[in-house]
Amino acid sequence: MQLSRLWLTDFRCYQQVEMALDPGCTVITGSNGQGKTSLLEAVAWIATGRSIRGVPDRALVRSGQDEAIVRAEITEPDRSVLVEVAIRTVGRNRIMANKQNVARRRDLAEHLHATVFAPDDLALVKGGPGGRRDLVDDLLTASLPRFAGVITDYERVVKQRNALLRAGIRDADDRRTRDVLDARLVDSGSALVAGRLDMIARLTPAVEAAYTSLAGSAPGFATRYEAEWHDEPLERDAIPDAMRASLARLRKREEDRGVTLVGPHRDDWALMLDELDARHHASQGEQRTLALGLRLAGHRVIAELVGVEPVLLLDDVFSELDTHRATALVAHLPATQTLITTAGALPPGIRADAWVQIENGALV
Repeated sequence: MQLSRLWLTDFRCYQQVEMALDPGCTVITGSNGQGKTSLLEAVAWIATGRSIRGVPDRALVRSGQDEAIVRAEITEPDRSVLVEVAIRTVGRNRIMANKQNVARRRDLAEHLHATVFAPDDLALVKGGPGGRRDLVDDLLTASLPRFAGVITDYERVVKQRNALLRAGIRDADDRRTRDVLDARLVDSGSALVAGRLDMIARLTPAVEAAYTSLAGSAPGFATRYEAEWHDEPLERDAIPDAMRASLARLRKREEDRGVTLVGPHRDDWALMLDELDARHHASQGEQRTLALGLRLAGHRVIAELVGVEPVLLLDDVFSELDTHRATALVAHLPATQTLITTAGALPPGIRADAWVQIENGALV
């Protein structure tokens, strides 16, 4: 799988741009604020159906326009696929692959996978549980797209259940409605937790190996799935029963607070070094190395599960690394199509097959 050509119209700062991409390493240079990251953001949208910066779709459309167009030609061993996306400020986006409508964003993963390294990846380690949950869920849906539907179903039932709890459980009809929502919560929530546990079982040794390759050793590295609604470690086959028991135990507290307290939307994936939570006890250097290890491990797991190396997108990563970590990362980057943005010098070992300079949203 190779991204061979990219076209943008009214995407971010780009009015119109066409870019041929080398199958090897392409370095995208330019001063800050010129549009380097936006190129990677467009590629990542083709792979994931959303912004790598976490902004709403309307923010991707150039000011004063109603829609942005992203087109990508993807070359596979036996065919070529043209993915075309219209990202709209109002209404539903339109996604097509070889002129056929793509109904669901998650189906984009059939055509392109991407691994993104960014300076704010440090938040994966030192930030709150949401970033780590998203990382696991993203890898889960990239390797098994059906989990995107599981996540959508789960988020929908939590939203409905929260609305009911906020309004108050006032009569028998409300109790029956809650029972129905509880059953749906257990079904989709149990499936999501089980999927996460399976993904984490693959990720943990891969993260340890990646960390060791970058730092020389991974002292006492371990991970732990934490569900605050359940005190004991979760056994995969016992998840539905554990969730039902927790719903019954926390029913009064949920009614008092008007919010759903049980389920994977509140869970965490704890990362440990020397039996201490890396979020609070690891040094800044250890945290940054661990963040790089998470991305390298995720890339490797996806490549193994889907049989295709994702495109690597490195957004100004080396500016945040000391010489040792930058050199180690270069040495352990997978040999796959790579796009690197930089406003400065690159570390030794980067062998660029093509250079692109960006100024004011234009290739020069």
